[in-house]
Amino acid sequence: MAKLKNIRNRIKSVKSIQKVTKAMKMVAAAKMRRAQEHMEEARPYANRLSNVINHLLPDVDRDLLELLDVREINRVGYVVVTSDRGMAGSFNANVLKVAQSEIDAIGKENVDVFCIGKKTRDYFKKRDYNIIESHTDFWNELNYSHAINIGAGVISHFTHKNVEEIHVVYNEFVNVAAQNVRSEVLLPLVFEAEKVQTVGRLFEPNKEDIIKSLIPRHLNIQMWKYLLESYASEHAARMLAMENATDNAQEMIKDLTLQFNKVRQAAITTEMLEIVSGAEALQN
Repeated sequence: MAKLKNIRNRIKSVKSIQKVTKAMKMVAAAKMRRAQEHMEEARPYANRLSNVINHLLPDVDRDLLELLDVREINRVGYVVVTSDRGMAGSFNANVLKVAQSEIDAIGKENVDVFCIGKKTRDYFKKRDYNIIESHTDFWNELNYSHAINIGAGVISHFTHKNVEEIHVVYNEFVNVAAQNVRSEVLLPLVFEAEKVQTVGRLFEPNKEDIIKSLIPRHLNIQMWKYLLESYASEHAARMLAMENATDNAQEMIKDLTLQFNKVRQAAITTEMLEIVSGAEALQN
């Protein structure tokens, strides 16, 4: 009877966990839809702004802005974007694995790390990497001001010539079932596409003033895009992880129920044999 009670308690525990994972899946799905809407609204603007700068940049002097200054690389900054919470499958682990691999290839003594999310901060702090800034506990209230504040620290670190390059590692949202880890160079701004012919176009006031106006805005939009992509990817990954956990719990309940029935049947059979044996003993 003790074994039957243990199995019954396990079934009850698994059912309770299944209710929790199912609820977490529903919450993640609702948050993901909202985050996906915001991300899809920001993408066209970010892409169009990049295209405009790409058209103008070849025609202006790169000494115009410090943000365009291409210097010999001695030290690199890395912005690593993860979540504050776990239970999202390999969402955080994939980003941290790529980031650490690239940083170690450069040499961690030559890298400054900007940690976005508790998972990044805890991971690199535990391993004694050089952390410049940490930004946590803002995801639930995520808005454009967070991108501006984070971007200000990153840009300042570059313009003060503490580093010669800034890289960003984050999860790019592809669809609900897939997120790709991306590593991009944020600063200095270098576009590899071929120069676009702009003959016949007039620019007011002039190309230099337009570049000065657009580039700071572009960097803020890029940082906003990284945050939105990561936030949507996080909830998509958590929704999928909780769905898998719910399915696994259901399979476990089936296995435990089958085991429970077998043990109960064995107990009943044993009791019947004892009754029959006792009856036969009394007759003899």
